[in-house]
Amino acid sequence: MCFDRICHNTDRKRGSIMKYSAQEVMQYVQEEDVKFIRLAFCDVFGRQKNISIMPQELDRAFAYGIAFDASSVTGFGDEAHSDLLLHPEPETLMLLPWRPEHGKVVRMFSSISYPDGSPFECDTRSLLKKAVEEAGKAGFRFDFGAEQEFYLFNMDENGKATNIPYDEAGYMDMAPDDRGENIRREICLTLEQMGIQPESSHHEEGPGQNEIDFRYSDALTAADNAMTFQNVTRIVAHRNGLIADFSAKPLPRRPGNGFHINISVNTGDASAPLDQVIAGILEKIQDITVFLNPTENSYERFGNNKAPKYISWSAENRSQLIRVPAQVGGTRRAELRSPDPAANPYLAFALIIYAGLEGIRDKRELPEAVDYNLYKADPSILARLGRLPDDLESACQAARASSFVREHVPAAILDIYCGKHADKEARP
Repeated sequence: MCFDRICHNTDRKRGSIMKYSAQEVMQYVQEEDVKFIRLAFCDVFGRQKNISIMPQELDRAFAYGIAFDASSVTGFGDEAHSDLLLHPEPETLMLLPWRPEHGKVVRMFSSISYPDGSPFECDTRSLLKKAVEEAGKAGFRFDFGAEQEFYLFNMDENGKATNIPYDEAGYMDMAPDDRGENIRREICLTLEQMGIQPESSHHEEGPGQNEIDFRYSDALTAADNAMTFQNVTRIVAHRNGLIADFSAKPLPRRPGNGFHINISVNTGDASAPLDQVIAGILEKIQDITVFLNPTENSYERFGNNKAPKYISWSAENRSQLIRVPAQVGGTRRAELRSPDPAANPYLAFALIIYAGLEGIRDKRELPEAVDYNLYKADPSILARLGRLPDDLESACQAARASSFVREHVPAAILDIYCGKHADKEARP
């Protein structure tokens, strides 16, 4: 068997990674000197966690799952109900290229169940799988392309983060002003070694701010890649004596970090109902904002430096919540500009799919385009537009009141985002 494809072989058209069976994974581990297997998952806020197992435990992991104490994972239970099981998914196998050449380390994403085998309701990756399945039954495939922004900050002498940007460069500047060029290159090359294909990278508007964009993928692959990207970026930054900051508004009076989500919908022919999908998202955006923007800091970003504030759409216009970029070959797409990198990509993509499906089902008509620069528009124009929530509490109120959220988000997750457990320590 040729194992080079574990890292290097991808579907170039859609950016998806080759799929592997449990038997292939076990053969790879045995023949390629793999000493540690990381079983990765995330908490309800999308922070990646993992357990490492030894190769001799892999057969048991595939057959029965690996138990872990979930009581210390945000939203996963308490001491009285703490046992959950991780089930590695072989198709997500990736070699971690920054680990030793001898005694290799691999990673697989895992689904989560209770000891009796029933699915764990707060497993957001499984929630996305369900959304993808429902879309497929309705005859639609949603693909996503992610654009994540981040700042690079210097460390102090104790290895702690500072608020001093790594450079003072501006939008698409070049070296030597752009000191992040080599960091972005290392991130992109590391991801490529893992079978993930970045599409482009550049310096953003803020000092020390960077962006790396990815090719379109199916929803689950795109969410997995978004998780992997943040992990790799933090590791590469740290290896270079820097801190990668993905918070929504790291610096006051400077551009915030966006998690722009590009969406396309496909039916296998030319009838893809993107307008109805956009209409569905516009209709539900207030309800789901708390999941796209889950921190107090998220709301400091809205309304300036190309971050939206109003519920509107237009072609190409970056002052809008949703823009439809100029189509140059390929599939028509929509770009949702309000989310920030603190969002859990599995939950975000699932809710976008459900909102789009509702728009299709109800045959929602797309409202009139708002072809104005909303940062400079007359107040009379702005007064006609709906607004995104002004703060986290307002976003929580909208989510609590939403029948759409109650239908698609388990009560336990809603309680964690907006209930008694949603304190500052629990949030990203």
